Amino acid sequence: MSRMLNLGWLALGVVMAAGAQEKPADFATQVPLSVSGDGPWYRLELPLNVQLQARQTDLSDLRVFNAAGEAQAYALARESAQTRDDGQLHEVKWFPLYNAADSNEHVPNVRVQSTTNGTLVEVQPSSQLEAGEEVLRGWLLDASAIKAPLQQLILDWTSERDGFQRFSIEASDDLQHWQAWGEGQVARLTFSDERIEQHEVTLPGQSARYLRLLWDSPSSAPTITSAQLKSSDPRNVPLPLVWSQALSGSSTKAGEYSWQLPMGLNVERVQVELKQPNSLAPVTLAGRRESSLPWQELSNGLLYRLTQNGQDVVQNELQLYGQTVQQLKLTVDERGGGLGEQAPSLKYAVRATQVIFLARGEGPYSLAVGNATVKTANLPLATLIPDFKPEKLVGLGKAVVGGEVVATQTSTATTAAVAETNWKKIGLWAVLLLSVVFLGAMAFSLLRKPPTSN
Repeated sequence: MSRMLNLGWLALGVVMAAGAQEKPADFATQVPLSVSGDGPWYRLELPLNVQLQARQTDLSDLRVFNAAGEAQAYALARESAQTRDDGQLHEVKWFPLYNAADSNEHVPNVRVQSTTNGTLVEVQPSSQLEAGEEVLRGWLLDASAIKAPLQQLILDWTSERDGFQRFSIEASDDLQHWQAWGEGQVARLTFSDERIEQHEVTLPGQSARYLRLLWDSPSSAPTITSAQLKSSDPRNVPLPLVWSQALSGSSTKAGEYSWQLPMGLNVERVQVELKQPNSLAPVTLAGRRESSLPWQELSNGLLYRLTQNGQDVVQNELQLYGQTVQQLKLTVDERGGGLGEQAPSLKYAVRATQVIFLARGEGPYSLAVGNATVKTANLPLATLIPDFKPEKLVGLGKAVVGGEVVATQTSTATTAAVAETNWKKIGLWAVLLLSVVFLGAMAFSLLRKPPTSN
């Protein structure tokens, strides 16, 4: 009898182990991976279209498998706006860049005086200009004291009239060789007795000792009253933003538009399509996780697409703070003309997610998502990689999506098959448990039976 009981418990343990072993077929979506570089750890930047195939918002249903279908140990590198270090603000010195009024040169020639460590003391035109001959062309910012990547420029200024300020941004370490960092745009507007100001300009997250801001039109260059640069810790550079495809919306009343996201996401930025030129729209953006919950205001601002000097000046983005939302609603103050009867398309951005896995067994490897019932299996990075430090991520091998996304059929028939499989498992568990109880009852009755006398 004791042997029968042991066999029963052994059978129960085998079934428990088998139930815990997951296979690629248990997941709705499978993606082949290609790896390069030195292993055994590989780092994958998870594409947004793959992330959207998950059935659990926190990606608990993500797995990595080898060619034999064996699950690989992995960790997720994710961050949210609430937990991310937003960097450090630095007040910096600025110097005007003058040019002759009749000069055809786009960039002023200057002579500079600096200290031994590169800090600027004086910036003067290369040739002496008489009063009335000089024109303010732009500004030179001294970032030599900042030993970290530059993420954002924040300006304040005075000018004779309100409006937009557009300028090019260039960076240098020696004041001789300059690298283009794109264009910047700040604005100060008055709308319906409200003051609307935009002071921030996003920078590419690189290091530089000096920045040069050159206005498109010298006559429009304002007087800067404050210049700040925001830097990030080079050991903890924020993961990049990943943008979605355009999402169609709906409108049930004038000046109100809504969009349904594929799943709950930590959205950090949205971009609203502005089809018509000369659009001006003060807006409020609200969000919620599901229809039964009240709307919560997430952001507000001024969206515009205006034509100036033959060019479109566009501000179509709103910044959020990484709240988890699945529905968005935009309310427009129609005193600016509105955005039309049909809902504009919308793109949303989330912070990139990195998957780091420890390759075991033979490749090729694959990533699987899409299972609403499995439990989380990711490890902390410090457990997956001994002596882990953030800078180690850069030196890991690289994994990329190597082919088409393979989606398992998610029809009613498949759902029914999964349900049937679950009922079979439940039935098997019930039979085994009943067998164990029956065997236990038999053993107990035999133990209590008095011994027969000869």
